[in-house]
Amino acid sequence: MNQKYRLYMTLLKARTFIALLIVVGFFSFMVPNFLTVSNLLIMTQHVAITGLLAIGMTLVILTGGIDLSVGAVAGFCGMIAGALLTSGIPLWGDTLLFLNVPEVIIVVAVLGIVMGFINGTVITRLGVAPFICTLGLMYVARGAALLFNDGSTYANLVGMPELGNTGFATLGSGTLLGIYIPIWLMVGFLLIGLYITRKTPLGRYIYAAGGNESAARLAGVPVIKVKVFVYAFSGLCAALVGLIVASQLQTAHPMTGNMFEMDAIGATVLGGTALAGGRGRVSGSIIGAFVIVFLADGMVMMGVSDFWQMVIKGLVIVTAVVVDQFQQRLQSKVTLLRRHELKQAASALPEAPAR
Repeated sequence: MNQKYRLYMTLLKARTFIALLIVVGFFSFMVPNFLTVSNLLIMTQHVAITGLLAIGMTLVILTGGIDLSVGAVAGFCGMIAGALLTSGIPLWGDTLLFLNVPEVIIVVAVLGIVMGFINGTVITRLGVAPFICTLGLMYVARGAALLFNDGSTYANLVGMPELGNTGFATLGSGTLLGIYIPIWLMVGFLLIGLYITRKTPLGRYIYAAGGNESAARLAGVPVIKVKVFVYAFSGLCAALVGLIVASQLQTAHPMTGNMFEMDAIGATVLGGTALAGGRGRVSGSIIGAFVIVFLADGMVMMGVSDFWQMVIKGLVIVTAVVVDQFQQRLQSKVTLLRRHELKQAASALPEAPAR
């Protein structure tokens, strides 16, 4: 095969990592403190939010779907956490039940899974398009978050020692071995995503459902269960993001997570996952999250206005889609060249002597 095509394919496959190197190199030159250890840890903590959403989004997009509700689900779950920590659960009369922080995390995580399960069930059982279903849940979750406390925030989520619900700040700002807890969560979910997609039959089913759903059904792939699982997993990731943001701010705001879904989709596309499904990697999406967040944080440190930041991020995402389409066309051309080379090699073989 032509060496030029080999070089092009290698560069295209590594495009997300190359983009990350360009971003880091540019801002290292423009911003003196960009590459300090403390700043890198803070930025990576920001990456964890986009990265967690991108992991769930990658599994959804691999099946040929989309999840526009993750930002709103994060905001709603954050509000639920705020209510549980500050107001408790009314039982009877004036009796209130207050949960400790691990119990709050479990309840909110289950809520995120349930919301994702609803998405997956409506999409698979009722035949609603993923775009429409998740768009609808986005409005429902955002509206519910605003209604939950009449549009107000739950502030000062420090808890009370006498109620045993202190320590919520540890989830978003605590450290383990000098590394922030959200980063550990991102790494843990990355390993889970890699294990699912590379080592389990479920991973093969996810790729099969996105590559050719009809053929997957004929091959016995439980497409409905697979799709319900990936949306539930995405809901879990969104719930954790809502908890992390509320923990970092020590405040639950009903508009938390606004436009988070766009960053997650952008990171997934930058990481090489095809929007049509069937092709992509969780690890690529994490690198895409680093590009999105480092780019945004670098522009903030340079003093670039929010309006220009939106324009630049949009151009980066569109460019990533264009490059992905170019890669697909080049891949098709490479496949044809390989077939042609094989035919030529076969025709050059000496014919077997007649007996």
